[in-house]
Amino acid sequence: MEDKSEPRKALAGFLIKYHSKQLESIILSPDPRIHYPIHIDFAELMDESPHLANLIFSQSIEYLSFFDESAIWAQKVMFEDFKKFENATVKEHVHVRVNVCGSPLECPETFPSIGRVRVKHRGILLTLKGTVIRSGAVKMIEGEKIYECRLCKHRFKVHPEVETRNSIPKPTFCPSQNCESTRFHIVEDTKICHDYQEIKIQESTQVLGVGAIPRSIPVILKDDLVDIVKAGDDVIVTGVLTAKWSSDMKGVRCDLDPVLIANHIRRMNELKSGIDIPDDVILKFKQFWSEFKDAPLKGRNAILRGICPQVFGLFTVKLAVALTLIGGVQHVDASGTKVRGESHLLLVGDPGTGKSQFLKFAAKLSNRSVITTGLGSTSAGLTVTAVKDGGEWMLEAGALVLADGGLCCIDEFDSMREHDRATIHEAMEQQTISVAKAGLVTTLSTRSIVFGATNPKGHYDPDQSLSVNTTLSGPLLSRFDIVLVLLDTKNPEWDVVVSSHILSEQAERGKGNSDENLKNSWPLPLLRRYIHFVKGYFRPVLTKDAEKVISSYYQLQRRSATHNAARTTVRMLESLIRLAQAHARLMFRNEVTRLDAVTAILCIESSMTTSAIVDSAGNVLHSNFTENPDEEYAKQERLILEKLSCIDEFPGINMLEG
Repeated sequence: MEDKSEPRKALAGFLIKYHSKQLESIILSPDPRIHYPIHIDFAELMDESPHLANLIFSQSIEYLSFFDESAIWAQKVMFEDFKKFENATVKEHVHVRVNVCGSPLECPETFPSIGRVRVKHRGILLTLKGTVIRSGAVKMIEGEKIYECRLCKHRFKVHPEVETRNSIPKPTFCPSQNCESTRFHIVEDTKICHDYQEIKIQESTQVLGVGAIPRSIPVILKDDLVDIVKAGDDVIVTGVLTAKWSSDMKGVRCDLDPVLIANHIRRMNELKSGIDIPDDVILKFKQFWSEFKDAPLKGRNAILRGICPQVFGLFTVKLAVALTLIGGVQHVDASGTKVRGESHLLLVGDPGTGKSQFLKFAAKLSNRSVITTGLGSTSAGLTVTAVKDGGEWMLEAGALVLADGGLCCIDEFDSMREHDRATIHEAMEQQTISVAKAGLVTTLSTRSIVFGATNPKGHYDPDQSLSVNTTLSGPLLSRFDIVLVLLDTKNPEWDVVVSSHILSEQAERGKGNSDENLKNSWPLPLLRRYIHFVKGYFRPVLTKDAEKVISSYYQLQRRSATHNAARTTVRMLESLIRLAQAHARLMFRNEVTRLDAVTAILCIESSMTTSAIVDSAGNVLHSNFTENPDEEYAKQERLILEKLSCIDEFPGINMLEG
């Protein structure tokens, strides 16, 4: 044991030198029973002592436990300075957590994908990235037993073995040098227990090769690591790979399954949202809007052109996608009742109208997204599944739970069975999923945007209601803020424009300068940052003008809602408010003006099969970007306010027209 004291002293010295603040707060903490973490960077240790860093990497099980012991040594060294404080004690339950990210270890050998974990990785410090698909219950396991030899009275600790499902083996011989006794008894008054949780992580589909199926691996979390991640989180886990025997079942061969014992775990969700938007980018956004101060709609259209640039035109759809992704402000009243801020969008259209392209692009714009198709989705797959693992029931998250705080795209919405569709009613409006399966009764959060795409049933009949054309029920349709119908009607002028656009793009690609041609001022990474920034930064409030316009339109729709009663409920009023708030955010503002209210009305009008205001709403598929959007808007605003009979209340409109 003599040769091991040197590494312990060196590790204690490293902790005192670089992490004295963490040690100080642990010593002064009042509760000695809590497990305290000390977070260190592997790169820092590598610079200080390459030899020690190599030992921790190559002999992880042994040297990580030395590191925990050295943290106790370091506390004892520093304790002299804190004796005078009342609560100051040396804490026994301290764990050193090693963060490997950003160090020289960040290479494919130590950062393999989950599907490439092999026997050669056993025993070394391994880092895996993935999504948590299952989160088990927190249990309590016995951490160690102290045995005493009946012959020589030597006391020694025996720890549980992961390989044998955390059972503590009975010792076969006395570890004392001159004793050969095989008789021991347990010292009863020294029982140490640990918190214990098993999660399962699955590799991300973005890193998979062609035709590969995502693999998963169980991860064991102990003490301070339990309950810090939940199903659906993207995580980076650093730990030691080992194996454990699979559960013994009659007639089934017992195998060794790989399992990762976590030392450090980090959620990626906060990383994506926290450090992605530096100050210079925010300054760029502000400069952009100061340039378009006199023509704000021209600036808005420049942003919208960056959405799905490979699809020509479709201005209305691009605006609807932007407003859906940005969303409104969630409202919680005094009684705790929530009105959701997330908007939902449904695209109904003929084949070849670009619905799936928009779905895929919207998924790229969102920080967190899940794409599924109606035919391959069951109610359990969309919500939550109860699975039995090792004799214990646990919940496995479905698509809507995994997309919590993000976007859930459902293609071929009409292919879903009726009772499977009914399961998402609660998830869309109340933003929760209530589960009562296998004795597990709980409510899960699903604050996600639902973006659906569906084909009409046969040929779309404009004389019939939307519910008849899509075979979707009224209650489900009313939950979608915008329902856009893309009809592939024959329009020779439009066909010429679209075909020339596609052919010119192909010609540019053939010359090899497609990047230059497709480049615009709002590439995908910048667009994603912009949407994320305006969602977090602005909380728009309705002005009196906006309230008047929205209220008048809602009353008009209620009076004329004979054909489309399923859409004109109170939910439509909430949708108008959400869309107006989203447009204010898109326009980089903190107040909802008349412009935002009118734009929200135009979006709702586009999603109505029979319009209450604009008699010739036009085909959404043929909507294009106009040269002078601000002039075009002035005409539309005047028309809408005349129809709402409230143009006299806005005297500025007549002057604008004149």
